[in-house]
Amino acid sequence: MVTKLKQYNPKASEITNDWQVVDADGQVLGRLATQVAMYLMGKHKPTYVPHMLTGDFVVVINASKIKVTGLKAEQKIYKRHSQYPGNLKEIPYARMQERQPTRIIELAVRGMLPKSKLGRQMMSRLKIYAGAEHPHSAQVLGSERRPEREAAAAAKAEAAAAAKPAPKKAAAKKSAPKAEAAAVATEAVETAEAAPKKAPAKKPAAKKPAAKKPAAKKATAAKKPAAKKPAAKKPAAKKSSDSGEK
Repeated sequence: MVTKLKQYNPKASEITNDWQVVDADGQVLGRLATQVAMYLMGKHKPTYVPHMLTGDFVVVINASKIKVTGLKAEQKIYKRHSQYPGNLKEIPYARMQERQPTRIIELAVRGMLPKSKLGRQMMSRLKIYAGAEHPHSAQVLGSERRPEREAAAAAKAEAAAAAKPAPKKAAAKKSAPKAEAAAVATEAVETAEAAPKKAPAKKPAAKKPAAKKPAAKKATAAKKPAAKKPAAKKPAAKKSSDSGEK
């Protein structure tokens, strides 16, 4: 027997995005990049889905103090090309760490995110700073206090739910006069509907046109004898014939 499980698909309102602070002081580049990528994708949460922004905002500080293992500091080279002939540029790791230390972590994390529009949105949530200071302390503090706010909101909702039955009784008392007024209104409507039923006096007036029918019959009866007048000429014809015989 095959059992089908419904796939988990959270709503956008159910997703919470916190702020994570990661200190790169003394950490290895690859390990740090995997941790940051996990935070950006949201794989550290039980509500993770690959097609939504379920991850957090990440602030990386002390990017200039990142480390690499082995001979990568001497052998690692960053290459970029503008697609024009002879325009290949190679920058060694040591020079990149001196000039753009934040670029090192950015390139490492970008290679671990999805190569899509969603991955670019995740990348926009990454904030990297070479020093220990960052301007996102308010957001970080707000994400740390979020559980307290949710607990306070839940307690407030429970208190409001417990206080709801008392207002219902008062509302029932206030609804009694309204019910009486409604009953009086229904009685008035019933009496108003019963009054028109007692006045069918207009029906005999509608029967008056029937009196014209006998007048029409009289007219037809008067016309019938006029049609019989030609019959009186027959005896006159007989008299002429008698006079001819004589």
